Amino acid sequence: MSVILYFDTSDVRDGALDQLKGAIKGLVEFVEANEPRLIAYNVYFSDDGARMTVVSVHPDSASLEYHMEVAGPLFGQFVELVTLASIHIYGEPSEKVLQQSHKKARLLGRGIVVVESLHAGFTRAATPAQPDTTAS
Repeated sequence: MSVILYFDTSDVRDGALDQLKGAIKGLVEFVEANEPRLIAYNVYFSDDGARMTVVSVHPDSASLEYHMEVAGPLFGQFVELVTLASIHIYGEPSEKVLQQSHKKARLLGRGIVVVESLHAGFTRAATPAQPDTTAS
């Protein structure tokens, strides 16, 4: 499995936090309904609400390409709400993913795109916790 980890971090524009949170909930619902291969898609806000980080886990580069194609048209609604600071991709993204990421960075701000390749590691599929059968 060649998992791709994607992180983007944005500065929240002054006075935009409430509107942004509503728009993000809608985006998350859309992504969940339309991207069945996506392993995880989570959005985090700093305690002061000044920064937002989107974290997604994809089974492969094709999944991230698909995300950018399907959800990409919705990114425009965030232009007045955030300024993208950076996109970090961990893994081996395709050339198309790199192009899509640079396009998103231009749309939403001044953000840089950074790619880091896997050196060593492994990925396990999540398994449900097993009951403890050793208790008496």
